[in-house]
Amino acid sequence: MIKYIIFDMDGVLVDSEAAIRAACIEMFARRGLAVNGEDFIPFTGMGENRFISGVAEKYGMDFSLDMKAEAYAIYAEIAHEHVIVFEGITELIEQLRGRGLKLAVASAADDVKVRVNLSCIGLGYDDFDAVITGSDVTKHKPDPQCFLMACEKLGGIPAQSLVVEDAVAGCKAAKAAGMACIGVTSTFGADELLAAGADCTVDKTPGIAAKLFGESSCI
Repeated sequence: MIKYIIFDMDGVLVDSEAAIRAACIEMFARRGLAVNGEDFIPFTGMGENRFISGVAEKYGMDFSLDMKAEAYAIYAEIAHEHVIVFEGITELIEQLRGRGLKLAVASAADDVKVRVNLSCIGLGYDDFDAVITGSDVTKHKPDPQCFLMACEKLGGIPAQSLVVEDAVAGCKAAKAAGMACIGVTSTFGADELLAAGADCTVDKTPGIAAKLFGESSCI
């Protein structure tokens, strides 16, 4: 029986990929390097260090943490205008809470980005029972560390936990953690997410309620 729900952030609660790509593209441009949005796709869901360093390596540029700091500064300026909050997210959270479930966010993004994204929704850390960010872990998805840490903070066990993910790396991490997983097809296709271990997929995050409680349940 599922008692704990762990949400990824980007691509699940919000669509911030275009905004963070724009911030990173601008950061690279200020360093004299022209990159494009497609360069970031292979590194989606792996945390901003890899998101930026993977592209830097592709073009022969050394990665440094000040690159990420500058990208975040640009991101904070544009987020509230460009981050897309998925419809029905706050209602979904209220519905799950009403059923007595404990909720967490476990994102590969650093603390600063998670806080900005939650503020775009109108939420904060206090609205969840646990929040784990890329700033809290030493290993990133597809390693399961973030999900296991979230589960521990919730006081739960993996077998009673469900991860909601949009990325291949995240689905692999969920299964490595021994958790059920619903894939949201906002970033990757259903076939890719299922191949990565998702138990089922939905087009939009609010659809997880039907997968949990409806006749079409896959968990």
